Amino acid sequence: MLKPIFSKFVCIFMVFTLSGCATMQFRDLFSGYAQQMKPVKLKAINGHFDQALQEVPIRDMSDTNYILALLEKGRLTHLAGDYPSSKNYFFQASGYIDEQKLKAKLQVSKGIQNIGAVLSNDNAITYEVPDYEQSMMHSYQALNYLYLGDHEAALVEIRKANLVQRAALENNFDVINDAIVNLQDDAKLDWQSISATYPEMEDVIGEAKNGFQNAYTFFISAVLYEASGELNDAYIDYKKALEIYPDNQYLQNDVLKLATKLGMTDDLVNFEKRFGKYQKNEQKNTGQVVVIYDQGLVEERDEMRLRLPVYTSDAEMRFYSVSLPVYHKSEQYFPNAQLSINDEILTFDQIVKVEALAAQTLKSQLPSLITRQVIRLIAKEKMRKKMSKEGGDVGNILANIYNLSSERADTRSWLTLPQSSNILRSDLTEGHHNISLKIGSLNKEINLDVKANRITLVNITATGNHIDYKAINL
Repeated sequence: MLKPIFSKFVCIFMVFTLSGCATMQFRDLFSGYAQQMKPVKLKAINGHFDQALQEVPIRDMSDTNYILALLEKGRLTHLAGDYPSSKNYFFQASGYIDEQKLKAKLQVSKGIQNIGAVLSNDNAITYEVPDYEQSMMHSYQALNYLYLGDHEAALVEIRKANLVQRAALENNFDVINDAIVNLQDDAKLDWQSISATYPEMEDVIGEAKNGFQNAYTFFISAVLYEASGELNDAYIDYKKALEIYPDNQYLQNDVLKLATKLGMTDDLVNFEKRFGKYQKNEQKNTGQVVVIYDQGLVEERDEMRLRLPVYTSDAEMRFYSVSLPVYHKSEQYFPNAQLSINDEILTFDQIVKVEALAAQTLKSQLPSLITRQVIRLIAKEKMRKKMSKEGGDVGNILANIYNLSSERADTRSWLTLPQSSNILRSDLTEGHHNISLKIGSLNKEINLDVKANRITLVNITATGNHIDYKAINL
C-alpha cells in the first residue's frame, strides 16, 4: 500500500528537483540565504575578509544565486585591498545583469524556474539585483578603477550607476501599481488590509523616499567630475545628492561653492536663503580632502509569518500562513566618528543608509511577492488533495510535511554592503599630514599626501573593531 504512495510523492518531488536542479541548490530549498551567509558576515565584521571570501557558498552560472556570490566576492576582495580581483568579480556581475535584462526584454521563458518556484518557494527564481545594489556595485567598481589608476574607466562606471537610478525613476511607480492591481485581481486580496497587517518598517526606512535614489553614488560622481574639471556635471550631481540629504552640511557647502563659481544666480539666491551665504575660504597651496566613511554591514532580511485569506481552486475562502521577508530595526551600535585635522575636530554627515534603501525596495516588491505566494499556496493545496485522495492519511502527511518544510521566505540580498556611509570634507595645505580618526574608543592614524588644487579622496571602512582606509589623489 505504501509503495505507490511513496512512488507518487517521489515523482512529484522529482518534478520539482529536475525543474529546479539547473537553477537551485538543494540547500536553498530548506535554508535561507541569510542563514547560509552568517559565517561570511561573522568573519567580515571582524576584518577577516580573506577568510570570509572562502566561506561564500560556491555557485555556478546556472545557480539562482550566482550573481549574489559574485557581488559578495567583489565587495570582500575590495575590502581586502585586492582591487584587480574585485574588478573582475564586478565585471562578471555587471555582464550577468546586462544579460538578464536582455532576456527580460526578449521575454525569454522562465517556465522551468516558475515550476520550481510554485512547488517550493521564491528561492527557485533567479535573483534579480535591485537598483540600489546595482548602483552600489558600479560605485565600488569606480573606486576599483581609481585605485588601479584608470580615472576614465571610473567615470564610465559612475555614469552607469546614474543610468540605473534614472531608469528606476522612470519605471518604478508603474511596476508597483501594476503589481498591486494584479494582486487584487488575480489573487483576490485586499492590498490595504495586507498593508495594515505587514510591519511598516518605518523605523528602518526612516526618511528614504524610495529604494533606488542613492546619494552615495551621486556624491562620488560629483567628486570625480569636480576633480576632472567638469564643474557643470559635478554641480548637477551635488544637487541630486542634496535633494536626498538636504540637511547634509557638506553637500550644502558644495552646491553653494559651485553655484558661485558657475554663476548660477537663480540657484544661488534660493540656496543662500536656505543655507546662508557661501563662506569662501580657499587659500593658496591648499587641496581638498574628501572622506567617505563606510560603517558596519547591512542587516539581512528576516522571515515572518502572515495569515492571509485566500480563495482556493474550489472558490472556498481559507486562511493560510505564508512566509514573507521583512526588515527589523538594526541592533548594530555605531559610535560617533570624528576626524582631528590641525587641532580642528570635524564630524561626519550621513550620505546613504543602505538598509533604508533595502527596506524600501522590499516594500515595493511586496505585491508581487504575495501574489506568487498565493499562487503557490493554491498549487500546493492541489498537490496535497491529490496525494490525500490517492494515498490516504500517509499521502496527506507527506504532502503537509513537504509543504511546511519548503515554505521559506526569500531572504536574499547583498549582505556585505555597508550598513551606512558618511562623508566629510575639509581643506588642507599642500604636503604630508597625519590626521587622527576616532570611532568610539578606537583610534586610527591616517597619513595623507595632499596636493595643491587637487582632491584627495579617502575611503574609510569600519567593521566591528577593524578599521582600514585607502587614500588617493584625484
